[in-house]
Amino acid sequence: MIGQHDPHTGLHSEQGALRGEHPGRARNPIVKVRGLAWLEFQKPDLDGAEVFAQAFGFTTSLRTQDELQLRGTDAGSPCVLIRRGPRSRFMGPAFMAAEPTDVVRLADATGRTIATLPETLGGVTVDLMDPSGLRVRVVSGTHELPALAAQQALTFNIGHDATRVNATQRPPREPANVQRLGHVVLQTTKYLATLSWYLEHLGLIVSDFLYYRGQRERGPVMSFIRCDCGGTPTDHHTLAMVLGPANRYVHSAYQVADLDALAAGGEYLLERGYQRSWGIGRHIQGSQLFDYWRDPDGFLVEHFSDGDLFDCTLEPGWAPMSASGLAQWGPPATRDFLGIKPGREAFRELRAVIGALRQDNEFDLNRLRGLLKVATS
Repeated sequence: MIGQHDPHTGLHSEQGALRGEHPGRARNPIVKVRGLAWLEFQKPDLDGAEVFAQAFGFTTSLRTQDELQLRGTDAGSPCVLIRRGPRSRFMGPAFMAAEPTDVVRLADATGRTIATLPETLGGVTVDLMDPSGLRVRVVSGTHELPALAAQQALTFNIGHDATRVNATQRPPREPANVQRLGHVVLQTTKYLATLSWYLEHLGLIVSDFLYYRGQRERGPVMSFIRCDCGGTPTDHHTLAMVLGPANRYVHSAYQVADLDALAAGGEYLLERGYQRSWGIGRHIQGSQLFDYWRDPDGFLVEHFSDGDLFDCTLEPGWAPMSASGLAQWGPPATRDFLGIKPGREAFRELRAVIGALRQDNEFDLNRLRGLLKVATS
C-alpha cells in the first residue's frame, strides 16, 4: 500500500560496509578450518533425547549407557555427541581441521596440548577456549562414517516446465532425514573480542553483519560467519554470533532434502507432541528455508534447506537487526524464538540482563535498548 514501508528493503548482502568498518576477516589467521565436525551436549535423559532425535530425523550411530552419538545421512563424523550428566548443557563445538598439521600449528600458537580422542571417534583434538569461556575443539584424523541412503528431493513441475508426467506427489509424513550439521549460533557478552578470536584462530570470514538501528557507529552486534575454502563455495554461515546478556547456545541447524521433507517432517513432530518454536519460512541472511523446534531439554534446533553458498571473494553485507528482518516470508518471529515468551527461560534471560549490566562487558544500557527495539520491531 502507498505510504507503507517494506521492512525487507535494503536488508540483503548487497548493502556493504562503510569506510572504516569491520573487514570481517583476519589478515593472517593461524589456520583455516573446513567446517563443523560435531556439537557436544550433556543431558541427564539419554532415552528421551534419542526418541526426539529419531523423530527429528537423526540416525543413532552409537548408544551406550552414558553416551549417544547422532549422525546424518552424509558421510563423515556424527553430527551430535550427547553424554550423560547431571544437567542439560551445551559443551561446545568441534571444527574439522583442513590439514592434520593445522592441529599442531594451533597447539603451538596457543600453548595447548594435542589429545587423542576416544576410539569411537578416532583422531586427535586440540582444545581451545574462546573469550566467552566456551571450549572449542579442532579435530583431525577422525573416523568417517559411510553415507546412508538419503531422502530424495521431489521433482517439481515449475511453471510451464513439466518434468513430472503421469506421476503424483505423495511425500510421506515421516521424519525429515537429517543430511548433515549446518551451523551453530552462539550468544556472547564479549561479541567483538569473541568474533576476532574465531577469525584469527580458525580463519573464518563474515558473510553478513547486523547492527542495532541507530547504533551503526558503535559497530555490529551479530555476524554470520563462514569457512574460507578459497574458490570452493561454502555455507553462508557455519557459525553465527550475537551480542547478548549471557554466554550461551542459541540454536543449531541441520540440513534436510527440500521443503516437502521439512514440512512433512514438521507434521510428524507435531503429531508426537513436540513444540514448534517458529516456522515455516525463508530467512534473509543465508536464504534458508527454516523450521525451528524445541527438544525435550529446551534446546532450539532447526531443519533447513536451500541455503546460500559463498566463496571467499564475497565481502560482508551490513543490515539493521529487526525481528521482521529475520525472514523474507513466513509467520512473524515468535516470542519463544526471540526468548521473550513468559516462563522459566524469559526469567533466566532477565536475570542475565541484570547481571550483565553490572559487569564490564559489551552489553551496556544502550545495547539493551537496541535489543528491546529488535524484539518489538
